[in-house]
Amino acid sequence: MMKDGVRVPKAEVPGTRKRFWGGATVCPVDGGFGVELDGRGIRLPGGTALCVPSAALAEAIAAEWADAGGEKGGAFTPDDLPMTRITGSMIERIAPQPAAQVAALMQYVDGELLCYRADHPARLCRAEEEEWDPQLAWLRARHGIDMAVTHGIMPLAQSAAVHEGWRDVLGRQDNATLAALGVMVPAMKSLVLGLAVVTGALSAARAAEIATVGERIQMTIWGEDAKLLAALRQLAADVADADRFQRLCQA
Repeated sequence: MMKDGVRVPKAEVPGTRKRFWGGATVCPVDGGFGVELDGRGIRLPGGTALCVPSAALAEAIAAEWADAGGEKGGAFTPDDLPMTRITGSMIERIAPQPAAQVAALMQYVDGELLCYRADHPARLCRAEEEEWDPQLAWLRARHGIDMAVTHGIMPLAQSAAVHEGWRDVLGRQDNATLAALGVMVPAMKSLVLGLAVVTGALSAARAAEIATVGERIQMTIWGEDAKLLAALRQLAADVADADRFQRLCQA
């Protein structure tokens, strides 16, 4: 049982929580910076004391805790704490075993979004070609990975060389970048777009736009859908949060 510190709520537990603290402040700790809630240090879901090497990231974490719930007694959810969530993943899950995170990301190679093209309508086919081809060309020119493309929904198995290329690229990323990719890639279903964002080749907003070209074209044909629009906003927010996290780690 934890005797000191405040435990971060687990993201997978649904529902709101009640804010029990008044203020959040950054404090120096061994190895970097921590965040205290009313003088009590934050502990991650696994019990590890929150400690980051970047003062900028610590300030961002403190700011989101200061805002969550508005005031003492207010309601908040883990979604209000994106920097804390991604930090927890980096510290407790990725840092002890980065190879496991690389293996998890590698599962997206054969399902890479940009490699599965529509065969109708023509408008969508053109949009995918215009938006996605340049990204695959960038990957080929910058990282030497030449991914095959298919039309329709039949599974596509990329070559051994493609898998090896991705394994090499991902294996060279630091823990913060792997944590950011762990959010971006599942959100966009694209390793290519995730890599482009974390290496500065694309902005988070532009990558989210490219990833959702199909949904946006569908709405121009069939009309706007409130649930789909909300999903697209959430996708863009998730990618933006992960991009911000990585930038704060580098600050």
